[in-house]
Amino acid sequence: MAALSFTLAHTDTHSKARAGIIQTDHGAIETPIFMPVGTVGSVKAVTQQQLQEEVRAQIILGNTYHLYLRPGTQVLEAAGGLHAFNGWHKPILTDSGGYQVFSLAANRKIKEEGVVFQSHIDGSRHLFSPENVMDIQRSIGADIIMAFDECPPYPSEYAYAKKSMALTHRWLDRCFARLAETPDKYGYTQNLFPIVQGSTFPDLRKQSCEYIASKEAAGNAIGGLSVGEPIDMMYEFAALCAENLPANKPRYLMGVGTPWDLLECISLGIDMFDCVMPTRNGRNGMIFTTEGVLNIKNKKWATDFSVIDAGMPCATSNFYSKAYLRHLFVAGEILGLQIASIQNLSFYLWLVGQARQHIIAGDYASWKTGMTDKIKQRL
Repeated sequence: MAALSFTLAHTDTHSKARAGIIQTDHGAIETPIFMPVGTVGSVKAVTQQQLQEEVRAQIILGNTYHLYLRPGTQVLEAAGGLHAFNGWHKPILTDSGGYQVFSLAANRKIKEEGVVFQSHIDGSRHLFSPENVMDIQRSIGADIIMAFDECPPYPSEYAYAKKSMALTHRWLDRCFARLAETPDKYGYTQNLFPIVQGSTFPDLRKQSCEYIASKEAAGNAIGGLSVGEPIDMMYEFAALCAENLPANKPRYLMGVGTPWDLLECISLGIDMFDCVMPTRNGRNGMIFTTEGVLNIKNKKWATDFSVIDAGMPCATSNFYSKAYLRHLFVAGEILGLQIASIQNLSFYLWLVGQARQHIIAGDYASWKTGMTDKIKQRL
């Protein structure tokens, strides 16, 4: 089967925003795109049918660390890979688990070979190396797989960030070597994305971009941002990386962010995003809408019988009222979490779809300003 390809269709004349198409063996992805996070092979509280028909997701994420621990590669291989296991037959991307090893796992020890860590589930000890992380992602069977990297914390000292970046680059070489030694398991092409690191040091970020670009991978990711640094700094380094990564390959900013973060980073030349925010915040009562952000638990919605979001094409957004959704949250009903998750994910996908239309129309920069002001309002 064919390797991933990226066609750049339009670039906004007043910003760096781009509209393109990523082609994978499981279908096309229109960019800019937001990818719902399905950490353990499931987007929380949302079925695959709802993801396709209401959210209109084009690609979802899985996570190597979590899927390796549960259900394990033996189960995934017996099923025929994650696509067959969870019934999602569009593109899938897997994060390598590097971030989870550094954020969730206990008693981790970083060495040249890889990272020894304890499972957050049962305390069992494991080793993640570039080689076995590639093997695990082969077993999962995602269309886009991520290189194993070290994500340094914010803030980091310059010396540590430089050492960490060099280790990430050496691990990347081993990832490519391992993939060259092992065939795709399920008859379609898996595409490796390297990850730019370098913390918040411009010279290191530029060096990392240059090293990653030299690999001529199918696409490139920007890691180590949205880890606690100020928002303006995140924008600064996203822009720096976008400027120094190849224009003919998709650029993926990992773990970002709010709806207005997406709009700003699209204007910097970023093509792909993922974040747990729409589902996590939705489960806590924060609802993103075309008119602004609302806290559905607030008593002001108790007798508001207007639909959740009339500006959305999503059926769920136009069926349930704000008052009913508030009632579900106050009563502790699971349906409330599902409705909120569908609304927020649908909104994110609607937003990047609108961004794409305005990039193609040539008025993205002016549209972004008005849309940002509107959706940031607290209702």
